[in-house]
Amino acid sequence: MMTRSTDDLVRLGDTLARDGVVFIPSALGSDQLGLIEGAVEQSLAVPTQSTRRWYLDSGTTFHDDIGDDSTRERYLEIARLARIADIVASLWCTKELWYMGEQIFLKEGGFCRRTPWHQDTSYLPIQGEHLVSVWISLDPVPRQHALEFVRGSHQGTVYNGSAFDSRDDTAPVYATNLAPRLPDIEAHRDSWDIVSWEVSPGDVIVFHLGVLHGGAGTEPGMRRRTASLRFIGPDAIYDGRRLEPLGMKTGNDDALESLYDRLAPGDLFRSPAFPKVWPK
Repeated sequence: MMTRSTDDLVRLGDTLARDGVVFIPSALGSDQLGLIEGAVEQSLAVPTQSTRRWYLDSGTTFHDDIGDDSTRERYLEIARLARIADIVASLWCTKELWYMGEQIFLKEGGFCRRTPWHQDTSYLPIQGEHLVSVWISLDPVPRQHALEFVRGSHQGTVYNGSAFDSRDDTAPVYATNLAPRLPDIEAHRDSWDIVSWEVSPGDVIVFHLGVLHGGAGTEPGMRRRTASLRFIGPDAIYDGRRLEPLGMKTGNDDALESLYDRLAPGDLFRSPAFPKVWPK
């Protein structure tokens, strides 16, 4: 594991604020990876009600589990023990962190299609600088199969979410949402400032929830297990959107319903379902 000083992470925090994403090589050691791998394998073996399998007609596995109350405390404790939360705190120069939850992915079994371009904030009524996901791969990911980002896009438009429709990646998920439809980034890649990295186990990518991102597909012989742990900080606010139910159980459903009833637009985004990282 590469030891990084707080000053190094503060400088990376400036890059995160500007670009919406930073790559931190060798951020986790073998013991820390072991903790994360154990939790991910447990999630794959015992999926929650939030588990979804995308593109079933492809003959490949595209597994996505947002977790629920039964898994949140487990991953929060791992975020503390594996020092993932410390990385986020240093990037933001604050110890005020709240854990939003995890998302576990598995792609394998052949030519698994890419994850459509999207923003996580399309599915969460939240704004602010302090909104990130820490993306951790347990398997090597060559650059041509990596997660990709449109640099700086977290500072721009919030689009309607992707419905993950195999016929059209830009098909909107919310029928009555006034947000504009996603642009067809994949068809016009040269028009966008796209960045990505080859990733090895131990590397992490930290990205703002509002940055446009999408994952390249996998090929036969590849297995890609990833965990994405989400955090919010002091300036996260409720932006006033009341998002339509998607017809599927998600890990944030109950938290969002209680939030709609309690908060006004511009209020700090806080919910008992999103525990504070420190103190325990």
